[in-house]
Amino acid sequence: MVGARKWVYLTDRLIKDWELLFNELNEHEIKALTNYTKTDEWYEKQLKDLKNYKKTIDKVVKEHKEKIMTNSQNAVDESIKTYWSAATANKGEWIQTDLGNISTVNAIQINYTDQDAEFIGKQTTIYHQYKLYYSLDGKKWNLLTDKSSNKTDVPHDYVELATPIQAKYIKLENIHMPTGKFAISGLRVFGNGNGAKPSAVGNLIVLRTVKDKRSAYIKWQPVDNAFAYNLYYGTEPDKLYSCIMIHDFNEYWFKAMDRNKTYYFSIEAINENGVSEKYKTIKVE
Repeated sequence: MVGARKWVYLTDRLIKDWELLFNELNEHEIKALTNYTKTDEWYEKQLKDLKNYKKTIDKVVKEHKEKIMTNSQNAVDESIKTYWSAATANKGEWIQTDLGNISTVNAIQINYTDQDAEFIGKQTTIYHQYKLYYSLDGKKWNLLTDKSSNKTDVPHDYVELATPIQAKYIKLENIHMPTGKFAISGLRVFGNGNGAKPSAVGNLIVLRTVKDKRSAYIKWQPVDNAFAYNLYYGTEPDKLYSCIMIHDFNEYWFKAMDRNKTYYFSIEAINENGVSEKYKTIKVE
């Protein structure tokens, strides 16, 4: 999962760079080359090669985007950079998540994303409609929340339950999308997995740069039963009020320090059952 997330992120960055490059080539380079095609064979060949190369890149971009859209894991990976999309926006399109074991569910958040949206900017007449279900076995479903009559724009809807439930599966069913396809960036479930908390983090190392003391490379021993970490820091050992949540990785490049101050760091592991004990506070001068 770590490798997959990193690959998706780096590939997305590469594709965006290529798209920017070739959009610019379309507007400037190709136009310039076209002016020479009638009199210069070399420029004609360059133009042909460039267009063929762009077709290849366009194909790679299209295939990658389709792969990202159809990967349902993207809806639950806690990354705003990834998402899942259904093939349509039709009523009845759905996505479900397996919580791994029967868990206590206190709240659910739905983060929609734009896929093939037909307008941009703030709209006052659009709305989302959906239903949420829960199940213990993935076969018998119970209605959890019915927003099929909603008439408001709720792209990041948060539903806090009056009474917590026990569930192993959560399903989101589309009723109406304001535009584009039924696409989800985050189907987030809040509660407790009713299992063991993660083990404590070991070997926290903070390597502060020498020439520019505003930065530091931070690394720690990964915890097998954790999916994220809370990295705490501050300028007093008993006042670690700032926190950075880091998913999937066991390293972080920190670039937010005052070069004239001493800093203190601690870290804890996170999983669906809670947080581990904090690592002993370390001093970094």
